[in-house]
Amino acid sequence: MSLPIVHHPAFDARFDEAHRFPMSKFTRLADILVEDGIVGPAGFFMPAPAPAGWLRLAHDPRYVDQVLHGQVPPEIEKAIGFKVDASVAMRSRTATGGTVLTARLALAEGLACNTAGGSHHASAAGGAGFSVFNDVAVAAHVLLADGDVSKVLVVDCDVHQGDGTARIFAGDPRVFTLSLHGEKNYPPEKAVSDLDVPLPDRMEDAAYLDVLGPALHTAFDRARPDLVFYNAGVDPHVDDRLGRLSLTSRGLAERDRRVLSFFRERGLPVASVIGGGYSRDIDALAHRHSIIHRVASEFV
Repeated sequence: MSLPIVHHPAFDARFDEAHRFPMSKFTRLADILVEDGIVGPAGFFMPAPAPAGWLRLAHDPRYVDQVLHGQVPPEIEKAIGFKVDASVAMRSRTATGGTVLTARLALAEGLACNTAGGSHHASAAGGAGFSVFNDVAVAAHVLLADGDVSKVLVVDCDVHQGDGTARIFAGDPRVFTLSLHGEKNYPPEKAVSDLDVPLPDRMEDAAYLDVLGPALHTAFDRARPDLVFYNAGVDPHVDDRLGRLSLTSRGLAERDRRVLSFFRERGLPVASVIGGGYSRDIDALAHRHSIIHRVASEFV
């Protein structure tokens, strides 16, 4: 059996290479997964764009309509970091549909990975921080509404706090949010997750892994989930432009291995999204993002 991996060409909205968001990493990541044989013979699973009804489960209907009709206010586009045109709207819908499909594949197979997702700064009212729709929040709501799960755990290891996810699920006992993030990094005003683990600048592999295990145990004991969403952001890497932590590629791989093994040993399905990663060297960045898919392949 091969690892189920979800991808859609529309994940790449074809930004100019000078843009500070490295949009072309999604295309290069997919190419690498094919070149290195990580994708099985049947190829990628391709998602459909998330319909408006799904998006409205996590987001204000007015904001959803603004995105779908190209009418996002300038102040929200400024908070997001780019113009929300038709290609960005489709990218955001397919990435969200991709995370829903990834979750359903995880429930069926035990483990599945998206080649996008992890847009965790988008809150109910609007987008922020390169996030238009909060794909994990939408996917969790869809599965809960459909009765596929009754409890969800979000494990967010992106270097930036999953503030939008925390705000969307604040007070919702069905979804437990865990965020391990740089204490002094974006966003400047943090939300309150169910469990926050703020990390100091320049933290290295060993120290990071020392705090990861206890956090997983605590979150699991408190959440008792039916499904885990794992944000495997690579921006804690020492070479990331926006990271401020000092993990190596080997450290990221061990992080992913420990997260996946913790939950798979307990029989829990895991749906992984790639989260953040920022570099002008797209090839190096895409290889970094491929770490989660390589590690996940060890478990199938």
